[in-house]
Amino acid sequence: MKLYLIAGEASGDLHGSNLVKALLARDPATECRAWGGDKMQAAGATIVKHYRDLAFMGFVEVVKNLRTILGNLAFCKQDILDYQPDALVLIDYPGFNLRIAKWAHKQGIRVIYYISPQIWAWHRARVYDIKRDVDKMLVILPFEPDFYKKYGVNATFVGHPLLDAIQLEAEADLLGPKTGNTIALLPGSRKQEVTRILPVMLSITPFYPEYQFVIAGASALNAEFYAPMLAAYPNVSLQFDQTYAMLRAAKAALVKSGTSTLETALIGTPQVVCYTGSPVSYAIARRLVDVKYISLVNLIMDQPLVQELIQDQFNTQQVKAALDQILTQEVATDMRVAYAALRVVLGGGGASWRAAGEVLELG
Repeated sequence: MKLYLIAGEASGDLHGSNLVKALLARDPATECRAWGGDKMQAAGATIVKHYRDLAFMGFVEVVKNLRTILGNLAFCKQDILDYQPDALVLIDYPGFNLRIAKWAHKQGIRVIYYISPQIWAWHRARVYDIKRDVDKMLVILPFEPDFYKKYGVNATFVGHPLLDAIQLEAEADLLGPKTGNTIALLPGSRKQEVTRILPVMLSITPFYPEYQFVIAGASALNAEFYAPMLAAYPNVSLQFDQTYAMLRAAKAALVKSGTSTLETALIGTPQVVCYTGSPVSYAIARRLVDVKYISLVNLIMDQPLVQELIQDQFNTQQVKAALDQILTQEVATDMRVAYAALRVVLGGGGASWRAAGEVLELG
């Protein structure tokens, strides 16, 4: 079976690589041509475009690079026609992939979408495009099949691929007490968010002289970027490419909302979820986004298992109060018990293997 996969971000490269490994394990004759990164290439895919060349964030940057983006779309379409795949496998990255899906549907090319855009949170009109253009929808959050069913779309829950990507502790270790004296700070990966979030996280560190604070540095940034913010905090360290190891060693973590909240939960570290944006952006988001929680942990379990400090609530006083709570053994234990239940709800592992079976079944 000849497959053409498109992943446009680092997370898509990670989950795409595990999918490629599973596809080749199930059927070694499978051919995978892909847009992705080093991980997908190492897994056995032939990479024609690296995701580093596709990352345009924000309205202004998109407009400035519109010619490049349109050129990428045109190149992709021609490359697909030249390759003549049995099916397309689109991995998240909706701004690009939904356009390719629309075009591919018109060409009579079968389309599989793996890892749904978060249209249940905002931009719900896209569900009609998916219904028209996608032959098989493979979703990773347990509530997504019910959402799609309301619109007449048959979506298959395969489990969450993070359970495959993270080397999970045994349940007994997950539920055991965290004994280290480290607190992890995960302020995000983009300059704007780190600039807003990290200073507030750092502001609480003088209250905890008995703990070591470690920042998970974003690989897209460098130490010089963090240096001005760390100048007043000589006892706070910065590490790159060690996030999972850092979380395993940490007694607690302050985590910017996003996929990192789910990673922290799966590793078993008690956490406080933090977020602040510009007042204008936040006001717009409040109007557009229709969800009860901002953290994936709470969204998936449909209850406030981890505390969320958003916008004005994200201040030194409230961060300290929330951190004090999760540093207590009782609250930390309750949170880790909830994390164990979360693993079960997310499918317990094997998402990549199940997704590969669904893809090959279409062939």
